[in-house]
Amino acid sequence: MSQPTIERLPPWLHQPLGKATEISTVQRLLRQYQIHTICEEGRCPNRGECYGQKTATFLLMGPVCTRSCAFCQVEKGQAPHGIDPQESEKITAAVQALGLRYVVLTAVARDDLPDQGAGQFVATMNALHRLDPTLGIEVLTPDFRMDKNGRGLSQRDCVAMIVAAGPACYNHNLETVARLQGVVRRGATYGSSLQVLALAKKINAAIPTKSGLMLGLGETETEIIQALADLRSVGCDRLTLGQYLRPSLAHLPVQKYWHPDEFVRLGNIAKEMGFERVRSGPLVRSSYHAHDEN
Repeated sequence: MSQPTIERLPPWLHQPLGKATEISTVQRLLRQYQIHTICEEGRCPNRGECYGQKTATFLLMGPVCTRSCAFCQVEKGQAPHGIDPQESEKITAAVQALGLRYVVLTAVARDDLPDQGAGQFVATMNALHRLDPTLGIEVLTPDFRMDKNGRGLSQRDCVAMIVAAGPACYNHNLETVARLQGVVRRGATYGSSLQVLALAKKINAAIPTKSGLMLGLGETETEIIQALADLRSVGCDRLTLGQYLRPSLAHLPVQKYWHPDEFVRLGNIAKEMGFERVRSGPLVRSSYHAHDEN
């Protein structure tokens, strides 16, 4: 992390906001049902485009995360006790109102819960499948790090619960290269994240697994390629590569803006390594155009 900080956005990162009426339609719906999206909480640069297509990535269990990752805009702190018992039904109603055929579910880390939130993924998936058994549901889960004192469900148990509920794709982000994990993620580990993907594939090899990396935090190309090799070693099928954008001055600075041509080259390397589906570009995010993949 010793490279000079770069603050000014290059021209290829300037994104049109999208049509205000289409954006407001989705935002109004989210307020109506009192649900959250990572699009809003994480200040995703693509939310204008996605809202214009009437798509969103729903954020389970509230907007407060028990982790303190140095790259993430989501609020950190002590999560509220319990979970909204109507959250699954609210999300189902929103999905029905938007007419979605493919849904992405993610969540804040809830290390305070015995099942670390795995049960809420399952409850929401079940509610959505009751609405429409053919609905595609992609999950983007935390790492389900078991409590250090051994309380609650194990990582394997949490992953197995979600896999049994039948997601169309199991996504868990590695986020960055091995050397930068401690600085960037604060609470997660490289090995634990690889283990999540390995478990999902071992429990049901038919379900595609997916992961993503942010570039621009000080990693080298050699380190990126090693991370891709490590993902392939646990059978990861799909990959996203995108540019890290600093949410505020309180977050990690950008060390490099990778050029679009570099993203193309890295994407081609990933395909050569055996990833079946690759999205690689400055504005690519974990669930960007996920509905196009199934």
